[in-house]
Amino acid sequence: MARSDLDVLIAGGGFAGLTLAVALRQTLGASFGVAVADPGLARAAAGNDERASAIVASVRRLFETLGVWQRVAADAQPILDMVVTDSRLGDAVRPTFLTFAGEVEPGEPFAHMIENRILVDVLTTKARELGIDLRPAAVTDFTLAAAGDDNATTDRRRIDARLSDAQALSARLLVAADGARSTIRNKTGIATHGWSYGQSAIVVNVAHARDHHGRAEEHFLPAGPFAILPLKGNRASIVWTETTAEAERIMALPEEEFDAELEQRFKLHLGEIKVIGQRRVHPLGFFVARSFIAERIALVGDAAHLIHPIAGQGLNMGLKDVAALAEVIVDAARLGLDPGAVDVLERYQRWRRFDTMAMGVATDGLNRLFSNRSDVLRLVRDVGLGLVDRLPGLKRLFIREAAGLVGEVPKLLRGEAL
Repeated sequence: MARSDLDVLIAGGGFAGLTLAVALRQTLGASFGVAVADPGLARAAAGNDERASAIVASVRRLFETLGVWQRVAADAQPILDMVVTDSRLGDAVRPTFLTFAGEVEPGEPFAHMIENRILVDVLTTKARELGIDLRPAAVTDFTLAAAGDDNATTDRRRIDARLSDAQALSARLLVAADGARSTIRNKTGIATHGWSYGQSAIVVNVAHARDHHGRAEEHFLPAGPFAILPLKGNRASIVWTETTAEAERIMALPEEEFDAELEQRFKLHLGEIKVIGQRRVHPLGFFVARSFIAERIALVGDAAHLIHPIAGQGLNMGLKDVAALAEVIVDAARLGLDPGAVDVLERYQRWRRFDTMAMGVATDGLNRLFSNRSDVLRLVRDVGLGLVDRLPGLKRLFIREAAGLVGEVPKLLRGEAL
């Protein structure tokens, strides 16, 4: 039997879906019906997911405002410093062309690194504490229903969703937070525009002998960036970009040979290194949905856009979507308006689409500028990096931009309650 008392149904129980649900329920209370549907919710915890993510300052403020960050802060590693180099793989020395101090405000690092499972587990616990309806099933289909339908129970249009466990839910708004291969986006017929880079990212965690002191490193190599991102303890998360063919070759190597390839890029400035956990590989591309909205549907996170990880902004862009969508929904609800109405969703799309395109173009340009073997381009970019390093005001602007604190920033990202 379909339920008709939901205001918002969220498909996807990852960072974006759970954060949106918590923000809406915490702000609007139990009378505002919110449900999250995701097969992964059947698991008691995120399990052995060893991936880690960079949480920029604005997103940390969001989590702090929702009462989430306080529960994970002890496990989050602040990024206190960042260095950027540009060299060839065989170069004995990697000269530093650009450095960033890691604070957007005194005592406030521009980013933290945290393991995904820790944050997802806390968000799930918070959602349960707030009484959010968590459904361990996927949204597999949906139809629009209007007043006058035989089974209509209200005088407003709604969306009826079918779940993989044969249950049905009815809501005024369906949010697609179901990832890059979004079932909802595809069934809605929203096209995506973009391309593959012919690159893949090898992601692996390592332990090392020496203290990283909170320093992140981005080494631009001809095949793509090699990022060393500090984790709690003497550990780091590696995001290692190669051509897809080379990534496949490296992933197939036995442990000893894989370690040798890793060491050639990592170097030994942090002492002996050791791979911990699994190696993973992800193909890289750029795409943006033609529209972030459809009738009674909103796309957030990877369902709306996917960018190159060169600037570490993918997850943070998705949570900026969440902050903007939560604000427009809350504003509408407080005025007694329909959260799924077209003017409400249009406000969300106007807010997020330009910023998404701008970030996508920027990361695409950076990848094309740095992922090549041209000596001429290398000279140009190294001169450019050197100039930026000598302009403190421009560096501060870049840090604030990376931290998500430039432009029309939603309230949650400013650390303000809705």
